[in-house]
Amino acid sequence: MKDRGERLGREFCLQATLEVTRGLLGKWLVRRNGRAITAGMIVEAEAYCVDDPACHANNGKTRRNATMFGPPGHAYVSFTYGMHHCINVVTSPEGVGEAVLIRAVEPTDGIDLMRRRRSRDGLTDLASGPGKLCIAMDIGRELDSADLIAGDEIWLEDRGAVVDEVTWRPRVGIRQAADRLWRGCVSGSRFVSR
Repeated sequence: MKDRGERLGREFCLQATLEVTRGLLGKWLVRRNGRAITAGMIVEAEAYCVDDPACHANNGKTRRNATMFGPPGHAYVSFTYGMHHCINVVTSPEGVGEAVLIRAVEPTDGIDLMRRRRSRDGLTDLASGPGKLCIAMDIGRELDSADLIAGDEIWLEDRGAVVDEVTWRPRVGIRQAADRLWRGCVSGSRFVSR
C-alpha cells in the first residue's frame, strides 16, 4: 500500500511532549501486518514526561522502559495491568524518557479486520481505548522500538485532517499526578475512550 498521506518527520517528535500530544490529534496511525492494513485517525492521546510520577521513566531506565530513552519517533509498546498492550510515541531527545500514549483512534482503513479481531460489530468502540486499539490493529510487544517515522510495519501519517478544538482532561488509570490535564481529545469525537 502506498502511503495515503505524508509521513511525520523525526522533528515532529522532538517538540515538547505536550505539543506532540496536541499535534498527534488528527494524524493517522497505520499498521501493516503482511498484506493487511489497518489505520485510524488519532482522536485521544496522553502525555507522560520524565518529571511526572505517573511516567514509566520517572524512576530511571530499566529493561521494561528502555525504549522510552531511545530515539524520538519510535514506538514504546508496554504491557499494562497484565492484560493489554499500549502504544506510545517516544518524544524528546534521546536519553530523556518521555512519550505520548495513543489512547484512541477513529478507524478508517481495515475496519472489517478490526471488527474480527475485536469480535465487535460496532464502530465507535473498536479502538476507543489503548488496549482495544492494540487488539484492533494487532499491536504487541514485538513492535516495541519500531520506527514510526521510517518503518514499514507501523507508522504515523498526516492525511490533512484539521482538528479545530481539543478538550484537555485528566489522564486515565493513574493514581499519581492524576489531576494534570495532559489527555487531549478531539472535541466532540464519538471515538474517544469512555
